[in-house]
Amino acid sequence: MCGRFSLALPAQEIREELPFVEINLNIRPNYNIAPTQHAYVVANREPYHLDYITWGLIPFWANSGRNTGSLINARAEGIEAKPSFRIPIRQRRCLVLADGFYEWRKTGLKRTPFRAVPREGKLLTFAGIWDEWNKEGYPVHSFSIITVQANSDMESIHERMPLILTGEQRRQWLDDIPLSEVLAILHPPPPGLLRVYKVSDAVNSVQNNGPELYEEDPEQLDLFSQR
Repeated sequence: MCGRFSLALPAQEIREELPFVEINLNIRPNYNIAPTQHAYVVANREPYHLDYITWGLIPFWANSGRNTGSLINARAEGIEAKPSFRIPIRQRRCLVLADGFYEWRKTGLKRTPFRAVPREGKLLTFAGIWDEWNKEGYPVHSFSIITVQANSDMESIHERMPLILTGEQRRQWLDDIPLSEVLAILHPPPPGLLRVYKVSDAVNSVQNNGPELYEEDPEQLDLFSQR
């Protein structure tokens, strides 16, 4: 799954990796993005524009526009048939921008936090879907992050991971393509994309939100250096 992520890159560094996106916003750094908070996405409704919308999908047919955080992730397997996701996966896709994400490894009752960051470049783009809940002319936009089986970068930490799109997949995801092409993208990313390392338990609390959350815990070496 993906329960927390971060984005604290300046606009210029995002432009360098996504030159097709127009960025007219001042990027608000968030080192510990949690469900129901706002985050930056590029949606196919305006594929060259950066949006700032809420994390946790609110289906257009929901009775209330309240974000409960229950749909922060959308499993890739069978997504085309799920009531909350079947229309968004066909018509309402987005890139979710991040500079890293957090995952917890469970050992008995203990949960140990790790951070995953790109080995090359500075920006991660997750495959996402969005929707618009609208009542009496008041639209609420929201999104979910698509998850897949973990690749070898992440499998020692958790069985799931966000679907990371790279290169031309980023544009393709925003294009008007048939469902068969969309589903063909929904596979674990190749290994070697991520560096994964242990971080402080401070990330467990959403009240903690600063660059110190990115620091490697000195008590444990980078996972990859142990292999």
